[in-house]
Amino acid sequence: MPKWPPHWIEVTDPDVLAAIERVPRHRFVPKHLQQHAYDDRPLPIGQGQTISQPFVVALMTQALDLSPESKVLEIGTGSGYQTAILAELADEVYTVEVRPELQERAKRILDDLGYANIHYRVGDGWMGWPEEAPFDAIIVTAAAPEWPQALIKQLAEGGRMVIPVGENDWNQTLWLLTKLDGNLIKESLGPVRFVPLITPDHSSIS
Repeated sequence: MPKWPPHWIEVTDPDVLAAIERVPRHRFVPKHLQQHAYDDRPLPIGQGQTISQPFVVALMTQALDLSPESKVLEIGTGSGYQTAILAELADEVYTVEVRPELQERAKRILDDLGYANIHYRVGDGWMGWPEEAPFDAIIVTAAAPEWPQALIKQLAEGGRMVIPVGENDWNQTLWLLTKLDGNLIKESLGPVRFVPLITPDHSSIS
């Protein structure tokens, strides 16, 4: 796998860096791994899922270019850590998770931390949250084998989507998509390794 992060990428957005500082990552990590909570690496959270590396969380968030007025769709609540970072920066966060146990656990932590601008749904992230569209930003925290057309349709004009795309663990690229005049501008942010995007029957999309 190519070296990560690519040498040309840096996280410099002061608002993103401040959000990373404010959110207590150890709250989202299983107790037996909390001594590693602030290591810059992914950690398992159960059910075959992980909490992402802090650098990757910061990079993906920076790429979204959020403002205090942003309406964000997150696909894959997971541990809730990325959700918390988004909630620090955006007006409203809509988060979809296919595994109800994971979302329930994340919601308990996020509620306890006082986040009141997060909306939760258990369901198929591949389909997004169409009745709440359009979204200024969409972030997908699991790897899709192809561009998810339903999510692209839910992206507002001028909106930005960050998504890993690839058919296996060792062939994924993180992409930034920007919708301008109905067209998509695609920019590679480098190689990544994410768990696969799955359907409600817990099968990988392929």
